[in-house]
Amino acid sequence: MKLLVTGGAGYVGSVTAARLAESGHEVVVLDDLSTGHEDAVAEGVRLIAENIDDVIEDVLAEGYDGVLHFAAKSLVGESQENPAKYWHGNVGTSLKLLDAIRAHGTPRLVFSSTAATYGEPDSVPIPETAPTRPTNTYGATKLAIDHAITGYARSYGLAAVSLRYFNVAGAYGAIGERHAVETHLIPLVLQVALGQREQVQIFGDDWPTEDGTCVRDYIHVTDLADAHALALEHAVTGEHRVYNLGNGFGFSVKQVLDACREVTGHPIPAVVAPRRSGDPASLVASSERARTDLGWKPERVDLTGIVRDAWEFTRSRQEA
Repeated sequence: MKLLVTGGAGYVGSVTAARLAESGHEVVVLDDLSTGHEDAVAEGVRLIAENIDDVIEDVLAEGYDGVLHFAAKSLVGESQENPAKYWHGNVGTSLKLLDAIRAHGTPRLVFSSTAATYGEPDSVPIPETAPTRPTNTYGATKLAIDHAITGYARSYGLAAVSLRYFNVAGAYGAIGERHAVETHLIPLVLQVALGQREQVQIFGDDWPTEDGTCVRDYIHVTDLADAHALALEHAVTGEHRVYNLGNGFGFSVKQVLDACREVTGHPIPAVVAPRRSGDPASLVASSERARTDLGWKPERVDLTGIVRDAWEFTRSRQEA
């Protein structure tokens, strides 16, 4: 298939684009490189380094079998401080994409959604039937896009899938996680091991969890990329299907710290800070629907292995 990957120079998008190309698909990446990296685009994948809003009509006019839509603004804190940037950058851009898809008859769409659409869950693991009550603008914009996709699929015959995932980690060879503004736990901890920061903060150690720290579901980026490929294959004309993706069990902040200490051999000092408003105690996905419908099963579920892949990538970037 000929596939367009928007945001394909970012972390998850670039790994997905690489895996799709290796599987024999013709892959084109559309990314303005505002947060993505040109060198993350795999060899053999064509890069269009332009703003989606400016060129999406012309790009899709080339004719594609499907679009995988990763391009988005994704910093939760920033979304609260500057909601206009997120409503225009996420929802506005996605509507332009949907209109271009409709105009040019592109048959399939896989959307990179988020577990932030659920907000604070009533129970875990979280199924797709859980109430969607996002607690921040970022999650609200992703949920709005999901609603739009549902309407376009039903009315215009689009075959669409949204994938809501939790904490992505690890690396795929020379492609890994690197953000100008880092907010994710594992990269922050590894920065301590590299000497780029003195310590890591634990936001609360009195949560109602086994060791008192927050629990999150970590999924390896390669497993996640493969789920996108399966979603593309199983998309059904006129339907919008939603799947949660995760390992199905969680790791606490302390467990992540211990794994990072084991892998890096660094003591990684940590200090307890006050809880952050809106942080749920536990976020764990139920991925049974994806297992049943897509035949997807995460293969890289060991936390130490996930951290080791991230560490090898992080060190290689520092040595380059």
